Amino acid sequence: MQEQITGAVRKAPENFVRPADVGTVFAEAKAGRRSFIRGAFAAATAAAGTVAMHAQAQAKGDPNILELPAHTKGLGQAVVTDGYGKPSQYEANVQRRQSPGLTQTKQASVSFAPLQSLFGIITPSGLHFERHHQGWWDIDSSKHRLMINGLVKNSMVFTMDEIMRLPSVSRFHFIECGANTGMEWGNVAVPTVQYTHGMLSCSEFTGVPLITLLEMAGADLKKGKFILAEGADGSSMTRTIPIELITSGEVLVAYGQNGEMLRPEQGYPLRLVVPGVQGVSWVKYLRRIEVGDMPYATKDEAIHYVDLMPDGQHRQYSSIQECKSVVTTPSGGQMLMDKGFYNITGLAWSGRGKVKRVDVSVDGGRNWRTARLEGPVMSKCLTRFNLDWVWNGEECIIQSRAMDDTGYVQPTSQQLRAVRGTRSIYHNNSIQSWAVRANGEVANVQLA
Repeated sequence: MQEQITGAVRKAPENFVRPADVGTVFAEAKAGRRSFIRGAFAAATAAAGTVAMHAQAQAKGDPNILELPAHTKGLGQAVVTDGYGKPSQYEANVQRRQSPGLTQTKQASVSFAPLQSLFGIITPSGLHFERHHQGWWDIDSSKHRLMINGLVKNSMVFTMDEIMRLPSVSRFHFIECGANTGMEWGNVAVPTVQYTHGMLSCSEFTGVPLITLLEMAGADLKKGKFILAEGADGSSMTRTIPIELITSGEVLVAYGQNGEMLRPEQGYPLRLVVPGVQGVSWVKYLRRIEVGDMPYATKDEAIHYVDLMPDGQHRQYSSIQECKSVVTTPSGGQMLMDKGFYNITGLAWSGRGKVKRVDVSVDGGRNWRTARLEGPVMSKCLTRFNLDWVWNGEECIIQSRAMDDTGYVQPTSQQLRAVRGTRSIYHNNSIQSWAVRANGEVANVQLA
């Protein structure tokens, strides 16, 4: 008799994080202790019960096969019921989620993409993570303007119509907040991959290379060593970007995302796309580019988005998002419903180029197997990886480790802490560990 091959995974519970739990995690991290958001998460998982075996459901036959459903016997809904299509009602739980208590105001806050529920490498526009410093706006594109000034022969102002008439390009790139995985620096903080790694998304962006606009304005690319990008929202978001990133042609002034105009939450009608660089430099509601000869040391690069080092000093301008990966299934909050075959899958990315290889371990890093990379594998873009795995019902720890085409290998948390300490917020690219319990529950853990 052939062994039954199963791969049933119960989804992680949604929307269980409470403000008090987040406050506890931050308070204990500052004190050097380790805590975890347990209360609401434990209640959510308890309601689901223990591992369910499929044999009982199949003993008397499946009524979903034996009885014809209504949709097989009647007329469906009319064409174009909604002018803009929506997901199925049965996928209503797949949403961006906030972490209450993470920020003091809802306008200066973040939402996390549901990585555990996504396929491939493209994030649907409606599920793309958000980071705002003063809330989002829906700006009248007919009134929006982009100025180019500084070390240029002719200061110029572009309307949206003028920008969209120029030759455009479309490219696939990931965007990751510099604070992604930040709560995990000193302790295991949150249960699911949505909250550990969900400040990450990937889209096809369409726009005009910034170098094109600078050349039209006669920018001095010898004296000009940096540009200052400025947004139109009330936070006065301004970021310094080295000129070599612009002259490479990679940096885009983008108006399109995933085949349509940018969403308002993503900077409509115009944003900067800076591949491989932390998301704060992808300035939204872009209104001005200034060419200069030195870094600008604005508030969001002199006070914020700096790395606190073990000796108490702050490291500035560490903008590149280093090579990183995470297993999204099985991952925290999910449950393996039976022994047997499973597809371990996840995402890998590097701000320095292409992902070259991803290794997966199911024994806490003692042994590694090379995963399959799904094509296409593109530079500074998410890469999906898969590995065949048969779970025997025993406890194990699942990890992934990525390498990019520069030879950089994703570090363990111990290796990263040896250099960076435990009190930082930004640029945590360490290996993530998920523990599979004997009853099938998957939990976020860190190895000592």
